[in-house]
Amino acid sequence: MTIFFHILSHNIIPIFLLISLGFLLSKKFDLHIFSLSKLLFYLFVPSFIFVNLYTTELKLDMLKVLLCGVLLLITNDMIARIIAKARKYDVGLTNAFKNSIMFNNSGNIGVSLITLIFGSAPFVIDGKTPYLNEAITAQIMILILQNISVNTLGFYNAGRANGSMKDSIKTILTMPAIYVIPLVLIFKSMQIDITAIPVWPTLEYLKNGLVPMALITLGVQLSKTNFDLKNVDIHLSVFTKLIISPLLALIYIQLLGLTGVVAQAVFIAHAVPTAVNTALIAVECDSCPDFASQAVMLSTLFSAITLTLVIYAAQFIFPA
Repeated sequence: MTIFFHILSHNIIPIFLLISLGFLLSKKFDLHIFSLSKLLFYLFVPSFIFVNLYTTELKLDMLKVLLCGVLLLITNDMIARIIAKARKYDVGLTNAFKNSIMFNNSGNIGVSLITLIFGSAPFVIDGKTPYLNEAITAQIMILILQNISVNTLGFYNAGRANGSMKDSIKTILTMPAIYVIPLVLIFKSMQIDITAIPVWPTLEYLKNGLVPMALITLGVQLSKTNFDLKNVDIHLSVFTKLIISPLLALIYIQLLGLTGVVAQAVFIAHAVPTAVNTALIAVECDSCPDFASQAVMLSTLFSAITLTLVIYAAQFIFPA
């Protein structure tokens, strides 16, 4: 119960407080959602990816972690297609549904949660946290994969709702995030020290601002959203994201032979709720924004319970 209340008070409640601030401010001042989304996708998201990718040591033994993430993206895409066909969704809702179950909230919930778990008992030994760095590295690999995917595939899926494949690709090519990744890899391969130049603190400021900015923007979008708690499609999305996806992750972890702390971190990382960016992308592309916003909100709410169960299960299934 201690972990449950810790997660609730240090992760879930702060998230909802930030969302609430955006909601209340928008109700009072009628904030412009499209201006906020432009700031996110052209400043905050690229900076977040750049700093995290630049500061992460990429090891070969983490390829299995990446492979697990790729397999889950593919499997969730297939599941979404099956459900969409059975439910007879149109193109817009099909792709919004796909985004809602393919992409994780790896940033503000995933990273902080892994830090909390592996930086506290029972993983503290003689006042030290020997497992934390390994767990964080695994989480960062998933975070990078998810950020790359949501800013390419996520935009592609959302763009298909109101345009052709060509239009979707054009939308992707306007996103700075896809150019950040090769740029960072070039800097790392040439051993260029970006931290020594004045632009680095700016990138760090923007990176640190992504989480509150994204959540406040989500609150603004929710203030303009028509809620329908009886919507079966949203409940299907939340069930698939919080129940089916972690079970699939468990299967892939076993198949790939991941063990110990890395296996625990990967399992937990794929049990987090739907990425906030999916709602922001839906707004940017005008692709079922109400559905996307509600999927993010409800999955985040119910994850307070499901994440607790996954954390307990991880320690028993993959002992460190």
